[in-house]
Amino acid sequence: MSAGQVVQLDALDARLIELLAEEPRIGVLESSRRLGVARGTVQARLDKLAERGVISGFGPEITPAAIGFGVTSFVTLEISQRHGHDRVAAHLGAIPEVLEAHTITGSSDLLCRIVARSNTDLQRVIDQIVSYEGIRRASTIIALAEQIPYRTLPLVRSAVQR
Repeated sequence: MSAGQVVQLDALDARLIELLAEEPRIGVLESSRRLGVARGTVQARLDKLAERGVISGFGPEITPAAIGFGVTSFVTLEISQRHGHDRVAAHLGAIPEVLEAHTITGSSDLLCRIVARSNTDLQRVIDQIVSYEGIRRASTIIALAEQIPYRTLPLVRSAVQR
C-alpha cells in the first residue's frame, strides 16, 4: 500500500476488528459463525486488513505494571541535529523500557513513552537514554494514572460511520 493511501472500512470490517479486539484468541471459523459470513470471507478480510496495514499485529497486549514496571513516564528529547533521528532512535530501540518514540514538532525533537520498576529505576532508565552523545536534553513527566488506555475501536467505528 502506498504511503498516504486511506483504506475505506465497511461495517463487516469494523465488526470483525471489534470481535478480534474483544476476543483476541477467537479463530477464523468461530469469527465467521458469529459474523454470519463464510470462513473464506473472514480470512480474506483479515488478509486484506493486514496487507493494507489496518491490522498491524495479532500478539498479546502486555500490561507493563503486571510484570513489575509500575511507573510510566513521557520523556521529550532534544537531539543534536548532526547525529540525526535515526541514530538516536537506534539507541532508544536498544533500551527495553522505551515502549515507543515519535518524532514531534515544537521545542523538542522526540517524545518517548517509557516504563520503570520504581522512581529510582526511572532515573537509571533516563540516565541510559541521555548517555548517548546525540541527546542534548531530556524532560520527563511521570504519569500518575491512566485515564484513557490506548484504544482504536472508537476510531474504527467513526471511520465506518463517515
